[in-house]
Amino acid sequence: MRRDIIKAGRSLAFLFIIFIFGSYIIVAQSEITGEWTAKASDKSPDKIYLSMSRRTSDNGKNQNGSTFEYSELQGLSREQTAGGSVRFSLVREAGTIECEGRFENGKGSGTFRFVPNMSYVSAMQSRGFDFTKSRSDRSSDTTEERLLAAALINVTVAQADDLRSANFDNLDVGDLFKAAIFKIDGKFMAEMKATGFPNLQMEDLVKARIFKIDADYVREIKDMGFGADSFENLVKYRIFKVTPQYLSELRAEGLTDLDPEQIVQLKIFNVDASYVREQRAKDPGISVEKLVQKKIGVWGK
Repeated sequence: MRRDIIKAGRSLAFLFIIFIFGSYIIVAQSEITGEWTAKASDKSPDKIYLSMSRRTSDNGKNQNGSTFEYSELQGLSREQTAGGSVRFSLVREAGTIECEGRFENGKGSGTFRFVPNMSYVSAMQSRGFDFTKSRSDRSSDTTEERLLAAALINVTVAQADDLRSANFDNLDVGDLFKAAIFKIDGKFMAEMKATGFPNLQMEDLVKARIFKIDADYVREIKDMGFGADSFENLVKYRIFKVTPQYLSELRAEGLTDLDPEQIVQLKIFNVDASYVREQRAKDPGISVEKLVQKKIGVWGK
């Protein structure tokens, strides 16, 4: 019994060893294994969809899928997806994903193992991004799971340096993932800062990418003078497809003192410049509320 306990203890020590050198922590842990499936793209001959499924540290199941170019997968070509056994790998700065399995008529499946690159952990830590620390939104994940995620979406040291160059404070590993997924770089961050929003956080920049808010859009809205002092107003405008042209047309019809909520309301109910012109010809002082009510046919009922 005692011998079994000692043996188990040694196994655990082998799986989780922390070496401390100066101010750096290098974690050596077990590799991650799981299963993969893939499907060759019919529309893009140079691309393939690859999905990774694995058990997580909390006994749950995690699945990540993305489209890759064959040039990113060492040892795999489109011709091989027609049929037969395959061995290929995805080599990233965060580590290497080694796959083996079989394809048949463009569809494949098999097993994978992920070998982390611990020098990447040190490089990121020296830049203030600690992959050994759990992400705030994923309290149960391990260092390896974070590194596997970084490998799949290709988070690089160069990207970390680029984001730091924009002088945004309090960035963490989760922010690196968001930046990689939503194509947020230092140039975009700096441009958004320069539009008059110096205190934007990563979540704001993610919204900007999702709703296609860039520096040009911000400047054009500001030129109209309608509620561009608030980033959330800009988000609302994009959600409801409020364009600088639409604002310009409303202003041309005499609606120069509108707040963001009124603008959104007008857009939701398709109150355009021609309708405003028509109604103002009958009632020069018509209010936004009355314009909307007449548009939807409830005025006077």
